[in-house]
Amino acid sequence: MSNEPKDAIDLVLEQWRRERPDLDLSAMGVFARIARLTRLVEAAVEEVFVRHGLRQGEFDVLAALRRSGSPYTMIPSELSAVLMMSRAGMTNRLDRLEAAGLIERSLDPADRRSFHVVLTDKGREVIDAALTEHAANLARLAAGLTPEDAATLTRIVRGLLDGRPS
Repeated sequence: MSNEPKDAIDLVLEQWRRERPDLDLSAMGVFARIARLTRLVEAAVEEVFVRHGLRQGEFDVLAALRRSGSPYTMIPSELSAVLMMSRAGMTNRLDRLEAAGLIERSLDPADRRSFHVVLTDKGREVIDAALTEHAANLARLAAGLTPEDAATLTRIVRGLLDGRPS
């Protein structure tokens, strides 16, 4: 048994082990902690985005445009693919960002059925400020990890996401 302090999840697992000793509940503890961590991180991240007038999805669009490099232009289907979302959902995000003056849409001169999404100067200022604070916030949240712990955690989570053991 570990000498680590017990948390609320340990109590739940102890109760289930008492009631259902026939089940292996080790994965339940792992994923319950991941879920709890996810909720805490999402709340901390959302606070930063709200200070910059953004929602998570809007940040994602601006970030995709910004990291695409100058001239910070993509077509909606590229954005949808990069962000793994439907084109209908993308349209709603683009409408909000355009109304806020953070992007502009213009017809594609080579294909009048399509258009380009361009990060405006204001949009670049907003995403740069939000990203700076976001990166510092995430660094603060991960401050308890050594570089080795961070590398191990990355390897483990990547393995879980890829569907293979780490």
